[in-house]
Amino acid sequence: MTEKIEHVHCLIIGSGPAGYTAAIYAARADMKPVMYQGLQPGGQLTITTEVENYPGYPKGTQGPEMMEDFKAQAERFGTDIRWGLATSVDFCGPIHKVVIDEKTTIHADTVIIATGASAKWLGMESEQRLNGFGVSACAVCDGFFFKGQDVAIVGAGDTAAEEATYLAKLCRKVYMIVRKGEMRASKTMQYRVLNTPNIEVLFNTETKEILGEKSVDGAIVVNNKGEERKLDVTGFFVAIGHQPNTEIFKGWLNMDETGYIQTVPGTSKTNIPGVFATGDAQDKIYRQAVTAAGSGCMGALDAERYLVAKEFANSVLVE
Repeated sequence: MTEKIEHVHCLIIGSGPAGYTAAIYAARADMKPVMYQGLQPGGQLTITTEVENYPGYPKGTQGPEMMEDFKAQAERFGTDIRWGLATSVDFCGPIHKVVIDEKTTIHADTVIIATGASAKWLGMESEQRLNGFGVSACAVCDGFFFKGQDVAIVGAGDTAAEEATYLAKLCRKVYMIVRKGEMRASKTMQYRVLNTPNIEVLFNTETKEILGEKSVDGAIVVNNKGEERKLDVTGFFVAIGHQPNTEIFKGWLNMDETGYIQTVPGTSKTNIPGVFATGDAQDKIYRQAVTAAGSGCMGALDAERYLVAKEFANSVLVE
């Protein structure tokens, strides 16, 4: 049972580049946004070390520091940033109801979803311990740091194949670890992988351990015959998919088969008027900080226009 009810003009669920950018735009538009940061304040960038591909940071920056910059800018314009997790929603009426931590109900005129997505991992202790220190779930983000080195990537789908060919342009050698005897990737992507000279595909192979104390310095893999092999790699990429953090919106918002929220093309609008989806919660293609920030801007602008149109309609009815 909830203990408190609060009404806000603009509720932002989740932080990270999308949420903070939405907050900056919404606050500057005097929408008095309230943000609940979720389980991982700052999003996936808080577990990333060096960020070199975000505009405005010519010398690069640390992921957590960049998110602190985003947060400070959102707070500067008056965003009410709070700890808390959205646990359920009710989008059946013109006022959108969101329950926070199972005890506070927010009645929001507009809701901007910025809950992001989480990378799927293999589940090894060494994988988590070395995450950000040679282990990564984003080749486009981190591949540059391994230029001229040997790396490994796990996965068999289109994303893994695309990231393997991307890494092959930067790295001396790329080992692609495929659990089964064939890839799930499209024929075109398989052809590219198999015809890239510095990619070696290890079929019927799984990762047993990632080696290294402070950074990756190798990996042990084992094939379906029980034969082990050490790969002398300094980078280890996991490309087995992402899971959008959208579970609480199921049944309310239109989603694809994997849970990514579907929006009206060219906008952040969902099938529920006044509810907008931004960042990796709706983007399964690009998944970059800069594109997430851009969609956060779209979410705030769409929300502002929705409120203006609603106020105009109400004023006409009163007259």
